[in-house]
Amino acid sequence: MGQVLAPWGVRGWVKVRTYSEATGALVDHATWWVRPAHGGGWQPMAREEARVHSDTVVARLAGVASRESALAMKGFEVAVPRAELPAAAANEIFQADLVGLAVVNREGVALGTVAEVIEHGAHPLLVVARPMGEPGAERLIPYVPARIVGVDLAARRIDVDWGADF
Repeated sequence: MGQVLAPWGVRGWVKVRTYSEATGALVDHATWWVRPAHGGGWQPMAREEARVHSDTVVARLAGVASRESALAMKGFEVAVPRAELPAAAANEIFQADLVGLAVVNREGVALGTVAEVIEHGAHPLLVVARPMGEPGAERLIPYVPARIVGVDLAARRIDVDWGADF
């Protein structure tokens, strides 16, 4: 649902960028699950206080009482259990639901499978692992209307306007 950007103040508060259009959605959850940005296990942390601050959330978490301990959390991912989230609206998709979907271009060429979705400033990027045996690095495809033709969760497929040689 978000990522810790930096400490906020000197008393252990953290500033979190949320991935949701509803910035304040994270504030409503009493327990946040956090993990280092480069993997590791999820750990629950009680949210003691939180509020929306501009386009971010600032929060005080249990056990984080100093600027130094808040700084150590920089880059941590923040999540809540899926069961605690409301159902997605008719034209909405949770980013987590895109992971594992096959990616196919307009020509019908299988480009790979979504390994993860990363936030990259203006828009999310699909990290697409190439099909088994195909050489080359993973593909990074912008998740924007100009590139995403359609998403079919039931068929577990994303159709894209993206060349096979990219």
